[in-house]
Amino acid sequence: MNAFDEASGSKAAQARINRVGVLGAGRMGLPIIGHLVKHGFQVDVHDTDEAKREAVREAGARWQPEAEALARDSEAMLVCVGYDDELRRLAAPGGLFSNMKPGAVLALLSTVKPDTVQLLARQAGQAGVHVLDAPVCRGGRAADTGTLLTFAGGDEAALERLRPVLSAYSSDIVHTGQAGSAQIAKAANNMVLWACLVADHEAFALAHCYGLDVERLRQALLTSSAANDVLKHWGTNEMVWADDDLAIVADLARDCGIALPQSEVVREVCRDLRPRRYQLEAYGR
Repeated sequence: MNAFDEASGSKAAQARINRVGVLGAGRMGLPIIGHLVKHGFQVDVHDTDEAKREAVREAGARWQPEAEALARDSEAMLVCVGYDDELRRLAAPGGLFSNMKPGAVLALLSTVKPDTVQLLARQAGQAGVHVLDAPVCRGGRAADTGTLLTFAGGDEAALERLRPVLSAYSSDIVHTGQAGSAQIAKAANNMVLWACLVADHEAFALAHCYGLDVERLRQALLTSSAANDVLKHWGTNEMVWADDDLAIVADLARDCGIALPQSEVVREVCRDLRPRRYQLEAYGR
């Protein structure tokens, strides 16, 4: 790091963020918006779905009809939507992110490939914008209560500047290293999550087949070495992101040249399981 970078990093760490833009007001974005407002941030929101406008206003945030204006006016912008292709388009010359001011912080809460984050970090860095990948774990319940786990990858000074923003909706924040590394951590989380969901289904299907009281068994397992979060919240996971999450895992494994046979099987099982999830009498038949 040269003297200019050190000075820039120091200024980034010292400057307090007051105005936060949020791109996306969906299941995770909307409660995050509410927590930011409650913690005293000025929050502007854009979503391509105009129907979200009233919910955003009820949360205490300002609706911004133009995404470009959101990027231009934000000291920090949280991206809560998008796949890799969408983020790459937003980062292209003349795209949305090119409207951000030098010194602003762009946090990617979306689950995307690490090389997408690294591409954005390089491109945004040329304009003086700091990029952090900041995917969240623990799901909608934790979003509602402000107790998400945030993995953060990128410049540590930029993270410290953004920490009060992240803390508004996260009870735990873990710096994982350089930009893109948080996506690896999130992928690891997702591997365990979906493996647990499949294992829980199989355990309960077997117990059901033999006439056990499944709910009584579930309560017992929560006190055992088999305890896991899916087991704790059994019946609530809709598996919306299972295939996309495990597709990223497969890409990561291929890129580094290792086999992850269990994750491959879990992905196939999840595809078949999703339309009949929690139907224990039908599992394996």
